Amino acid sequence: MNSNSIQCPALLISAMASGQGKTTVTAALARYHRRQGRRVAVFKTGPDYLDPQILAHAAGSPVAPLDLWMAGEAFCRQQLHRAAREADLILVEGAMGLFDGTPSSADLAIAFGLPVACVLNARGMAQTAAAVGLGLARFRPEMHFHGLVANALGSERHRQLIADSLPADAPLLASLPRRDELALPSRHLGLIQPGEGDDPHNRELDARLDAAAELLADTPLAELPPSVPFTAAEIAPPPPLLVGRRIGVARDAAFSFLYAANLQLLEAMGAELRYFSPLRDKHLPAGLDALWLPGGYPELYAARLAANRSMAASIAALDADGSAIVAECGGMLYLQQTLTDQQGVRHRMAEVLPGHGEMRSKRGCQGMQSAPLPEGEIRGHAHHHSRSHDTLDPIAHGVRASHPAPGEAIFRRGQLTASYLHLFFPSQPQAVAALFGAPPGVEPPKERQNATSGA
Repeated sequence: MNSNSIQCPALLISAMASGQGKTTVTAALARYHRRQGRRVAVFKTGPDYLDPQILAHAAGSPVAPLDLWMAGEAFCRQQLHRAAREADLILVEGAMGLFDGTPSSADLAIAFGLPVACVLNARGMAQTAAAVGLGLARFRPEMHFHGLVANALGSERHRQLIADSLPADAPLLASLPRRDELALPSRHLGLIQPGEGDDPHNRELDARLDAAAELLADTPLAELPPSVPFTAAEIAPPPPLLVGRRIGVARDAAFSFLYAANLQLLEAMGAELRYFSPLRDKHLPAGLDALWLPGGYPELYAARLAANRSMAASIAALDADGSAIVAECGGMLYLQQTLTDQQGVRHRMAEVLPGHGEMRSKRGCQGMQSAPLPEGEIRGHAHHHSRSHDTLDPIAHGVRASHPAPGEAIFRRGQLTASYLHLFFPSQPQAVAALFGAPPGVEPPKERQNATSGA
């Protein structure tokens, strides 16, 4: 074992497919161990803003993404090593099905030696659930399969039929009954964010998490998983290209899709972050050099955004001054002329950019993409249920990770860059610094700073 490695119990919780209950299981397990007085570090595989908020609420600590394509192996290794130094337990929630995607959750587990527990919604099956579980366990022999978690069971007999059909090296670790009160509340794009709206929502969420945690108590899943050695990664600190620059960051219920790693990188490069709310504040913070409007749910608060004309005027003035502005997905929709919500009501937006956004109930876009910008290529992803029309002509399109079709349009006017793409800033710090107005003269990187596994 490497002398620089640190041992920590760790478990990756994946599933047969999406919608099996892995977020419920991961959050309940985090809540259970937190109630036992343990420090729990939780990660989410792949691009996601909503599940991590539920997981962070359950664990009482921030949740970072782990993705071999978007973030790179070195970033993931660094995050896990740091967590192992501070936590008593590391939990990683997978994305989609265990073997879906390139790289997949299984690839992540194999890369870092994480044992895997797989959640399976067993409604409508009994012994067949064991057959599916056994297939998951055997499909990649190099993966350490820890066991199966059966969800949506109808009775104790149902659980027993599955448990008796599994071999000793792929056991049934736990089971959850078929109860509506255990399901996490959701809507389009995913789960409802904790802390959104009124306090009763958080009380309801806590009640669901506590109930699920109680059901996991006294099961093998609640026992600490095997310890895993985590080694440090050698990543050079980001260059201090944003020293002295004040960046306004929109953060409220309408604009909440913020990776902590993105914020940390901006600060590590010297930026001063000033948070504001387009919903509540009348003007931008004073003295800004740049602005970041992240994604979120502007469609749910479109009437309030439309009514706040002073904020729209403040953003338009900053744009007219030539300050750098980065607008992602919901942030881009807000800067356009109008946004039509899911009820078909058209709302006036900030009118900084030409274009009209319209929500759609189906045919949303999602997937991993990189943004080939003049400053350099930044990796990220798309996930939206809307479309925009009558926009600027794009300067480029996103490059999909695993498909030849053009990705999301990227728009630019002056120092303003807008797209449906959500960017992962640590994938290319120098390009990000240039987007936010770093002084000229820095050579754009020819290659990504962090080597990426599975690209």
